[in-house]
Amino acid sequence: QVQLAESGGGLVQAGGSLRLSCTASGRSFSYYAMGWFRQAPGKEREFVAAISASGGSTDYADSVKGRFTISRDNVKNTMYLQMNSLKPEDTAVYYCAVPRKSWYTGRLSSEYDYWGQGTQVTVSS
Repeated sequence: QVQLAESGGGLVQAGGSLRLSCTASGRSFSYYAMGWFRQAPGKEREFVAAISASGGSTDYADSVKGRFTISRDNVKNTMYLQMNSLKPEDTAVYYCAVPRKSWYTGRLSSEYDYWGQGTQVTVSS
């Protein structure tokens, strides 16, 4: 069993920055890829970014590429999402997730078995 806990969300003005954290417990964190997803009101959950187990490979949705950076610290069992140049359309609940297959860094939410409770990010214009 894996437990995930996100933190770092909040209210920020457009153009501002936030850093989300996701702390994992209950499994060998360093052996699994991980991902960030988000869900805005009335919309489906969408892929944001993913990172390989070692941190050497990352992938980003086009909408956040160049503004968001995913990283991880396997000693601290924590994954991060640095969000810069935030836009109102980034407003959503952000979730971290662990895939069923340890190597999976893809964009399909159905391939992720474990999810955190989510943290709200609100960007005001």
